[in-house]
Amino acid sequence: MNSLDPEFDADFYRKSYPDLQHMDRTTAEDHWHQFGIREGRLGSRLAIRENFIPFLSEETSILEIGPFGKPVVTGPHVSYFDVLSQDDLKARAERIGLDPDRVPAIDWVSPVGDLSIVDRRFTAVVSSHCVEHQPDLIRHLKAVANVLKAGGRYYLVVPDKRFCFDALIPESSVADIIEARGATVHKLLSVIEHRAFTTHNDTSRHWAGDHLDDTHWESVLPRTNAALKEFEAAAGGYVDVHAWQFTPDSFRAVMAALHRKGLIDLVVERVYQTAFHKNEFTAVLCKPGE
Repeated sequence: MNSLDPEFDADFYRKSYPDLQHMDRTTAEDHWHQFGIREGRLGSRLAIRENFIPFLSEETSILEIGPFGKPVVTGPHVSYFDVLSQDDLKARAERIGLDPDRVPAIDWVSPVGDLSIVDRRFTAVVSSHCVEHQPDLIRHLKAVANVLKAGGRYYLVVPDKRFCFDALIPESSVADIIEARGATVHKLLSVIEHRAFTTHNDTSRHWAGDHLDDTHWESVLPRTNAALKEFEAAAGGYVDVHAWQFTPDSFRAVMAALHRKGLIDLVVERVYQTAFHKNEFTAVLCKPGE
């Protein structure tokens, strides 16, 4: 198994910022905890997808979940799982202005996201902006563990709710996630939150503390009414929204708690902090060796 970079690398940190190069390792680490994380300074090269994704090239077999028209990993050692077939994904890509030629061949298709149909085991699973859409996150994480070989890793790119349109929605708790066990579609609360309480998606504005559109609060009631109609029209069917909102710290805490409670088989190996002007963080969960 290739060695992951630490969540904080003092040498990398000092070299990345001229104003910190005079610091010794201990002082640099203290600075990162006191100021660097809040300022979005990179504590590790793997904190951004531009470095995180290439790191996966050393894995011998990878399953990517939900590649759509933008697979994050490619190559003969990569297989794909999605809720739509390649033809359906291409048609969807054309409808929304994406390049249909970027849609890869999908090896396993399940309209309900059932990973149990995957009949192979992999050294790595990867997903980008996927876990927040899972109606039953515990089931998803258990299914990922089932398709991983012992010692395998789940590599994730996860939106940081503080710096995207989820900024006004509370962080998800362990209790929220446990309560959702058995769900196959999103509950009404998630649909209302996503449709009525989300805000702009300008990452730079969020980093500057500007989370509100001018008409946000005036639009909440009509958006809520529209969400209610959408939920009722779905008649028990799936409505695609964010069910879960995380920061790096809350993601670590929730995943660790779920494992301690015996609800998931994956352990937290790394959670890297969000970089300045980014709206996502990277994380690695590991399936313990047998």
